[in-house]
Amino acid sequence: ENPSSTAMLAVTSAFTSGAALVAPTAHASRASVQMGIIDGVKNLLGKKQDFLEAEPYWDQSTIPVNTYKNKAPFVGKIVSTKRIVGPEATGETCDVVMSHGGKMPYWEGQSYGVIPPGTNPKNGKPNSVRLYSIASSRYGDDMTGTTTTLCVRRATYWCPELKADDPAKKGVCSNYLCDSKPGDDVKLTGPSGKVMLIPEKDPNVDLIMVATGTGIAPYRSFIRRLFVEETPFGEAYTKGSGLAWLFLGVANSDALLYDDEWQSVLKAHPKNFKLDYALSREQKNKDGGKMYIQDKVAEYSDEIFSKMDNGAHMYFCGLKGMMPGITEMLEGVCKDKGLVWEDKLSEWKKAGQWHVEVY
Repeated sequence: ENPSSTAMLAVTSAFTSGAALVAPTAHASRASVQMGIIDGVKNLLGKKQDFLEAEPYWDQSTIPVNTYKNKAPFVGKIVSTKRIVGPEATGETCDVVMSHGGKMPYWEGQSYGVIPPGTNPKNGKPNSVRLYSIASSRYGDDMTGTTTTLCVRRATYWCPELKADDPAKKGVCSNYLCDSKPGDDVKLTGPSGKVMLIPEKDPNVDLIMVATGTGIAPYRSFIRRLFVEETPFGEAYTKGSGLAWLFLGVANSDALLYDDEWQSVLKAHPKNFKLDYALSREQKNKDGGKMYIQDKVAEYSDEIFSKMDNGAHMYFCGLKGMMPGITEMLEGVCKDKGLVWEDKLSEWKKAGQWHVEVY
């Protein structure tokens, strides 16, 4: 076992178990305490996050893909499961950390498959795999390179007749993950996907990240790599002129995900990070209707279009319902400029600037 990993795990577990290593003042936010923990761990080990890098770090040819398949999944362990939304949020979203012991490495933007236990009552066969975008960098939240974080919304079905949630129709895998306990086994496949990777060769690239709900997951992995961990790409990016611009759409303030983390990055890196929220039940769009993610993105249509024309990469993750509004908005910009939208979109796609993972 890597001694530095063991030391870091010990420190991390001490912090997470509430050991009195840091006494936060009344004014200290969770984020600042978290950052203090991270700095403490870094200082203790004197180690940068550079032990899981390609050579050179931006070379994507060695990215791990489908190391574990459905027929022979990897059995990991649940480290922690916690609810990360407030009482007024629509539904429940959990942050689920699992250990893969360093045997299932992945890159930012990839997904893990989870095979929930039990059988499908419709066909009597074992439950099938469900894909979840990974919400941690390749180093994991404890920075040991042995854990993975998923951001999972508990899927429930409201029955209008019962006037209650119908347990027979709840999402099998999301409920399994949200109900999981530390030490539980979890069957994993993957990692999979190359659609959402970061183009790290250019340290000045603009990254426009659009998410609804748990679609935030891949961007959390990006932002941690860029601004929280001492990675070679993060070091280059924060010295460069690139802007990582995050758009997140949720129902209300209580449903915001990882807000404390974004605020602390915003404070530390105002030059390289920008944040915009669309809160559909609390904000109004320019026409007086509910503020959805596509309305918030539309407020910056010209700026986004010109960034894309200058080589920016645009990412979409979350509900597919956001896509028509966003493409119509960009189509409108094209029209105003006397351009053909279909040609422009295919130009961006050809250059690999358009990344879509919606469901």
